[in-house]
Amino acid sequence: MATRWGFIGAGQMATALARGLIAAGAAVRDDLYASDPDRQALERLAASCGLRPCAQNREVAATADVIVLAVKPQSMPEVLAELAPCVDGRHLVVSVAAGVTLAAIRGALGAGPRLVRVMPNTPALVGAAASAYALDASATEADERLVRHGLESIGRVVRVPESLLDAVTGLSGSGPAFVFLVIDALADGGVRVGLPRSTALELAAQTVLGAARMVLETGEHPAVLKDRVASPAGTTIAGLHALERGGVRAAVIDAVVAAAQRAAELGHPPARGS
Repeated sequence: MATRWGFIGAGQMATALARGLIAAGAAVRDDLYASDPDRQALERLAASCGLRPCAQNREVAATADVIVLAVKPQSMPEVLAELAPCVDGRHLVVSVAAGVTLAAIRGALGAGPRLVRVMPNTPALVGAAASAYALDASATEADERLVRHGLESIGRVVRVPESLLDAVTGLSGSGPAFVFLVIDALADGGVRVGLPRSTALELAAQTVLGAARMVLETGEHPAVLKDRVASPAGTTIAGLHALERGGVRAAVIDAVVAAAQRAAELGHPPARGS
């Protein structure tokens, strides 16, 4: 039997995962289900992927073998409470919510379902995600193969201990926003020295794409690749000096640390009234 996938939440990540599963042949449209209180979001997802919209989360649980919790961390307690009476040992529950631990999910859902946490990122929408996953002790080898195949359908994937998922969130989960900022800044620099905006943006985006591919495909350290571009007394070393003077390296490190810390906070919200 084909695996039936159910998505709780119909946002960008659910859309990316559903598209990837279909494109990779890991699922067929007739075996995909989704629910979301935002009717328009649900209709967009259904139109985009051809899946079956469900009126209630319980309806998804009653039908699906794999339940993907694609909701914001703040919504998880309510969603888990609703699903708890509906899930059992036949279900694999996959959470993409930042900061919400396997222990918290287990505490809400009980001993029945198998659990996996994953952290994809928004480039999943174009098949270029950087994803990580962590397994609960209840997850089987077959569960891991299924999740890994699904994540590989939208990009690259690594397995990490759950203790590192907040770090993954800070780096690759939030990282696309940091890179978008860099692309925007590069384009602004191009405009500052005379390039038309559209030309500057195209060159900036392609430059980042090309540099990233060089790191991944050559396997060489970024510092080595950087040094090959920076000839003595040349243009590149002058620009690198300006970046170091501006503290860009430290600022990017600080951004990853801040995002990771925030992910940890989302998993441990303050008590009411505190």
